[in-house]
Amino acid sequence: MKVFVTGAAGFIGSSIAAGLVKAGHEVVGLVRKPEQLEEVNKIGVTGVLGSLTDRELLIMQAQAADAVINAASSDNRAAVEAFVEALAGSGKVFLHTSGSSIVGDASGGEGTDQIYHEDNLPEPTPDKAARVAIDQLVLDAANQGVRSAVLCNTLIYGHGALPRDSVQLPRLLKQARKSGIVRHVGPGRNIWSNVHIDDVVDLYLLALEKTEAGAFYFVESGEAAFRDMSAAIAKALQMGEPQDWPLDQAKQEWGYEMASYGLGSNSRVRGERARKLGWQPHRPPVLDWIANDMLR
Repeated sequence: MKVFVTGAAGFIGSSIAAGLVKAGHEVVGLVRKPEQLEEVNKIGVTGVLGSLTDRELLIMQAQAADAVINAASSDNRAAVEAFVEALAGSGKVFLHTSGSSIVGDASGGEGTDQIYHEDNLPEPTPDKAARVAIDQLVLDAANQGVRSAVLCNTLIYGHGALPRDSVQLPRLLKQARKSGIVRHVGPGRNIWSNVHIDDVVDLYLLALEKTEAGAFYFVESGEAAFRDMSAAIAKALQMGEPQDWPLDQAKQEWGYEMASYGLGSNSRVRGERARKLGWQPHRPPVLDWIANDMLR
């Protein structure tokens, strides 16, 4: 199968692209910088230079492919509209990458008992309404002859194919190395569902073959509180006990979005639909990965 992958030089996109190549697929990958053409070529991907704003390029590449995987941005509506237009009536697969901060509560590091399921999502906060609307646009494409699906990833850990680091936990690690103190937002009681990048890749490959049109998947294999993850990081770094960090100070280090949602919210979800598809995540749990593999 010929698959067009956006974000092919990014953490998620390059990992998916490398997995596709390993599985025998032909991959064309969208990259933003000329030097990334050589980078993706090393993992067997034919690079195409452009961006999500290049509407005609996106349409052309989508129509030339057997399937499209958007792993570049969860928030670019124009790109999704271009893909839906290009694929309408084709029956081709369109997998769109979202993130489970769409159910984040921006709790400032406090915990919650609230768990969300794929068929019972809350009304989005104003911060996340635009992303949720894009997810819905992808799901509605099923009514236009597209085998569209949304894969809503939780906190991803593990090492990627090209960029080594994911988004959330490496921020804690970088701050700790800079300051000599591991910190989490507020008391760190907030909990995120999580998943290893290799298990993520497995699900994208499975969905490419087997997804139903209009399916929404939470991608998770477990969950952990940030205070437990920061304690594991502190132990791995041989530093003292992690410290609470007021949200306002965390925002100065990580910015509003990352501090409030990526590191300071709860995002507890359950991904039943992926398992019904046959997905069997089996990589080490996040605390084991931090202890044994994060610093490698």
